Amino acid sequence: MRQRALPLLAALVLLLLPAWVVAKPALWVVKDADTTLYLFGTIHLLPKDADWHYPALDRALAHSGALVVEITDDSPANMTALVLRLGMDAAHPLSSLLSSGDFHRLDLAARKAGLPGTTTLNVMRPWLAALTLTLAPLTRAGLDPARGVDRQLRDMMTKAGKPVRALETAEEQIHFLADMPTRLQLDMLRQTVHEADHASVELQALLDAWQAGDDAAIARLENELMRRETPALYRRLLVQRNAAWAGRIKAMLDTPGTVFIAVGAAHLAGPDSVQAQLHKLGIDSTRVPAM
Repeated sequence: MRQRALPLLAALVLLLLPAWVVAKPALWVVKDADTTLYLFGTIHLLPKDADWHYPALDRALAHSGALVVEITDDSPANMTALVLRLGMDAAHPLSSLLSSGDFHRLDLAARKAGLPGTTTLNVMRPWLAALTLTLAPLTRAGLDPARGVDRQLRDMMTKAGKPVRALETAEEQIHFLADMPTRLQLDMLRQTVHEADHASVELQALLDAWQAGDDAAIARLENELMRRETPALYRRLLVQRNAAWAGRIKAMLDTPGTVFIAVGAAHLAGPDSVQAQLHKLGIDSTRVPAM
């Protein structure tokens, strides 16, 4: 999944982390007199040998009494049921929604991604076809959702006996896509097809930015492009959700303690980031030195 097109399912383009690279992804902190909230940008798929820990991050995790992530109800059974209910539409196949030229380009892109052309994509709604087209080559390359940062954090905190809470539900996340007007979904699908041949180059640039904790580069490479090319999608999937999350994070300051909040890296970058939304509410965040 492209982070630009689908930031809610989180930063799936910030991947392919070699084992020999010492990554120091960005970490922020929000504090008041008796509450500390850490903000960390995550990656939802990783190779099995990827290492993303560093001392400042591990200290923040050790001091945190709870974890908050985007969703927790993402079991295979629940996700499959949601996708079947909200992502399939045999009555309106993609072949009836796309021009013959666009449908042909979709078929070519699907085959390059290792899918059987449009055989399976045709009965999907455009948002699901775009997601499937983006995920297919990543999973074929050995990227493992069970090794994603979110999953590792959840397993780590659960094993330590610390509670894990969610900002949203899986159904809410999928509805952000499924409830988009068909026109916007088709724009997203065409964009995914158009950019398929350039994905590896952009993946490397984004990987470098994530490894360096360079949120400005992430914003420039992904959020700014989405804001310029598909502004309605940008507002729906990033700005609105960041604002909602900021409100929930502000409310967390009413409860004493330390909480580690982990969301897709795109949400913590750019002028409409969660930190920017918090600032509008009178709450400032500070970058934690990567030491």
